Formats: sequence, structure tokens, C-alpha cells
Amino acid sequence: MDENNKNFIMAIVLSIAVLLGWQALYNGPKTREREALQEQQAQQKKMAAPRQQTPSPAPAPSAADGAPPKPTSTPGPVSTSVPAVAPTPLGTSRKAAMSKSERLYIETPKLRGSLSLTGARIDDLVMTKYRVTADPKSPAVTLFSPSGSAKAFYAEHGWVGDGTAKLKLPSAATKWSVESGSKLIPGNPVTLKWDNGEELIFRRTITVDENYMFSVVQEVENKSSTGISLFPYALLSRHGRPEVQSFYILHEGLVGVLGEHNLQEIDYEDAIDDKLTSFKDVKGGWLGITDKYWAAVIAPDQRTPFQARFSGNVVNTKERFQTDYLASAVQIPPGGKGSVQGQLFAGAKEVDVVDAEGEKHKIDRFDLLIDWGWFYFLTKPLFFALDYFNKMVGNFGIAILLVTVLIKLALFPLANKSYVSMSKMKKLAPDMAKIKERFPDDKTRQQQATMELYKKEKVNPASGCLPILVQIPIFFALYKVLFVTIEMRHAPFYGWIKDLSAPDPTTMFNLFGLIPWDPPGFLMVGIWPLIMGVSMFVQMRLNPAPPDPIQAQIFAWMPVMFTFLLAPFPAGLVIYWAWNNTLSVLQQSYIMKTQGVPITLFENIGIKKKGAGGKT
Repeated sequence: MDENNKNFIMAIVLSIAVLLGWQALYNGPKTREREALQEQQAQQKKMAAPRQQTPSPAPAPSAADGAPPKPTSTPGPVSTSVPAVAPTPLGTSRKAAMSKSERLYIETPKLRGSLSLTGARIDDLVMTKYRVTADPKSPAVTLFSPSGSAKAFYAEHGWVGDGTAKLKLPSAATKWSVESGSKLIPGNPVTLKWDNGEELIFRRTITVDENYMFSVVQEVENKSSTGISLFPYALLSRHGRPEVQSFYILHEGLVGVLGEHNLQEIDYEDAIDDKLTSFKDVKGGWLGITDKYWAAVIAPDQRTPFQARFSGNVVNTKERFQTDYLASAVQIPPGGKGSVQGQLFAGAKEVDVVDAEGEKHKIDRFDLLIDWGWFYFLTKPLFFALDYFNKMVGNFGIAILLVTVLIKLALFPLANKSYVSMSKMKKLAPDMAKIKERFPDDKTRQQQATMELYKKEKVNPASGCLPILVQIPIFFALYKVLFVTIEMRHAPFYGWIKDLSAPDPTTMFNLFGLIPWDPPGFLMVGIWPLIMGVSMFVQMRLNPAPPDPIQAQIFAWMPVMFTFLLAPFPAGLVIYWAWNNTLSVLQQSYIMKTQGVPITLFENIGIKKKGAGGKT
């Protein structure tokens, strides 16, 4: 086997190994994750009774509610001293849980919901732009639900004292009144008021924009003759672990950028294991809980230090997750007022929105809320290119085709050099055959003579591997864009492709839907994967079949292997690969023609051209 064959086989093996590894790590079956989670929950149920009898070293929020942090010089465990509030049975329907309190409604172009006047929590948000499935008639996606419902998730703001004076402060049980505003809509804030009956009046003014961002201004009016010191806090509490896509391709769980501590990502499982992760003297940043496409984030005043915490625990067999911050103390003099402002982002992680809100409110590195991955220097520009063409043509599938053309143009010099070298090597085929005839039994002499021939004709045998290797990071970057950006979610192409971020829903094993049978996942090989496999087959047959039988077998089976390997990947990625193969065939054919190398595609697949006499 000559050096070129070895290099080409090595490139093939590496490509397949990378794809297999990628498939195993990032796109593997979710069944094992669900089974592991079910097993973990079963063990937690068995251990629940001992945990109730033996105090935990770092207790989590109570079963009913999140708990505010305590001001300490050294961050301590999550407080469980929640004021009494009428309990709502766990697992209660969302509607029943909402009926426990009077509500003030929220409505924006992208959100609808309400905030509870008991506790002044924002605990009811539905994203009206996004549906659960690609079916436009499916329900809108729910982000926040009140405490006591099956999937409780909410935001809370408030104050805690420094422990030197017994102050009556608002809690989760506090019933606020509406001082101004009847409905929270963009451009019309609402102000809530609560008088503690002890010469302290608390106000909370909430505004919302058109892009999921809430501003919360907390004010305290001190009518007493004594100055007080209060610490503002905010928290996000989530009851129950949501279903996650993967722990590898993107982060889902607790997340934040905390000043010099930089980006922090804590998986749900790690949050339960670690109980509590604390950071003190943080200046600048944000923290929250993120899903694949949406997130809730709290951000304090970026100019003052704060304490940040991530916590998780199991209470009464149900997992609880909380992120919270405790800002620096606010001094309220006698007869004076004190106030502080914070931000709450609750909605979809739209790239333009996240970037704009971070810039508008000067939130440190807010763009890291979207997990661009290690190849961010490729992933983010690739997204912007796709988004630009999508806005131009109105279809992300067409945008993928156009961006592929731009990528091919950018890589044209490299690919051109590679294809020219491969064409020259094809011209040398007769000389290489003579070398094998001269040294039929001496592989070493064959390789030496072949390398001398390459050197004489200025041919690089490794150049054929470069186009394959260069495509790998682009492949990963496009996969990341398709997988994590909400703009790609439910983005249709044409025909049967209703979601470019999901695999091709058809399969040849039930004749593309003609047979009423749902094949198992590994047999879901749709039309676009088949098109990709055919395009790869044609590209490989541009060159004559290699004389080495092992390499010939690899060449024969590679399109089939890649067809099955790429079938579970997002349809947009398979379309890109098929279109890229087609462009490569056109480019290679053109270069072969300019180099005077005959294109023997039909001969390579066993179809002989007719001779002058009409005989084959």
C-alpha cells in the first residue's frame, strides 16, 4: 500500500472516529440518562426518612418555598427560616396553585402571566412566541409556575436584616397592595406597597420591556427616629429537575458569571451532590438557571459587591434548586428612604435579545448565557451569517445552503491545491503501477520509489486529507448552532423537514411512511441522509477504485457508514453535508478537467462507455 493510500485511510479512520465519538458523547440515547435519573430518585425516596430525622449539614430551601440568604461575613448554608405561609400540596395543578393568591397580570408581545400579590413573586410566565412542539396548535411554553405546582419555578426579591434589630420585613406570606398600575405592560410600571405597621413602608416598582427583561426597584421609607440597615436579595427557585437534552453538548442547570470568578456552570446533579456553592465579594455579573432554549437570570447592581450562591437539595423526596444573591447593605436614615435596583431576565435565549439586554443594562458578559462552546470563535460568526441570510431569504435551510457556498469559496484555495495535487497523482497512476511491477515483493523499495516520484513531480500525498480535516471544526460549529440556538428551533425547510434542528423524521425502513410501522431509532434513516450518502458515493467514485483490497472495501462501505452515522443528527447538518459534497464534486470535476485528467465516474461504478462501434 503506497503512502497516499495510508494517509487517506488514516484521514477516513480519524473522521469516522471523531464522528463516532461525537455521536456517543453529544447525541447519545437519552434512555440511559432517564434510567439513571429514575434510579437516583428511587434511592432518594428510600433515604428520605433518615434525612428528615437527621439534620443535614447544609439544609436547602423548604419544601414549600425558596428561602432568602442571610447576611454573613462567611457565606453559610441556605436558610430554612421561612415565615409561615398557607401550604399548597406539592403536585397541585398550576391553576389551583395560582388561585391561592390575588394576582396582577403581566402582558408583553412575548410574555403573558401574572405576579402574586402574596409575596410579590413573579411566578407565572408563558412565552407566547414558542410552542411545545413544531405544531402551531400545541400549547405555548410555560417558564414560571407558582410554588406548590408540579413544576414550580419563580423569582423573588426582598430584604433581610443584619440581625441587630428585630424588624418586621416582607416575606413569602406578605400580602402587598397595588399602589399604582393595574396591569404590568411595557411602558407602564406597577408599584406595590406594604406597611409593616412599625413605621417602615416598603415599595416595589416593577417594569418590563418587550424582550423578557424586568427591572425591580425596591424602596424602603423609614418613618422612625432610628436608622436601619437592610440587605436586598433576589432568588430563583426551581422545584424538581427538568428533563435535560444532554450534559455534554450544552450546559443546562445553574449558571452565572461572577466577576473575577468568571463563568460558573453547575449541573443539576452536581448541585444536589455539592449542596451549596458560594462566592463572596463579587462585583459585576449575574446568575440564574438555564434550560436549552430559555432561562431565568437575576442581576444585581453591577457597581456594588454582592454574595452569590448556588444550592440544591432533596426535601420530602423532591429536588430543590436555588440561585440567589445578597447585595451590600443599604442604610436608611431616620425619616429617609433607601432603594436598590436589580434585573430579572425570564424568557427565550434569543441571540439578538441577549446581546442587546446585556449591553443596555451593562450586565457583565451576559452573552455567555448562550452556550457557544469551545468553538465559539467559529460558532457565533457562523450563526450570525446564517441569521443574516435567513432574514434575507426567509428560510434557514436556504441560509445553510448559501453559507455553505461561502465556506467553499473561503476554502477554495486550500481545496483547489488539494484537488490539483490529487489530479496530478491520478496522472501518475501508470508510473506507480510500473513501480509495483519492478518491485513486486519489496514493499520498502516500492515506498521509496513512490516517494521519489512524488518529490520529482512535486506532489504532496497528504494534501488530499486537508479538505476532510478542515471540515471537521466547521461541522462541529454548525452542529452547535443547530443544537443550541433557539432561532433554529422548529425552523422549517421544505417538504417533510419541519424542524432543521431535529433529525429527518422519515425512514426508508417503513418506505417513508407507506408502511404503518415505527422502526427503532437506529433504523431512522431518512431521505436527506440517503441523499447525503449518494452525494458522498459520487464524490468518492470520481477517483478510480484503489488497487489495495482493504482500501477498496473501506471506500465501498464509507458512504453507507456515514449515512447511518449522520441519520440521527439534525436535518440541517445533513443538508449541509450533502450540499457540501455536491459542491465538492463540481469543484473537483472542474479541476480534473483543467488538469487534463479524464473523469471516469461511470467507469468507476462499473458502467462502461460505448465505443465507436456502439459496443460496450
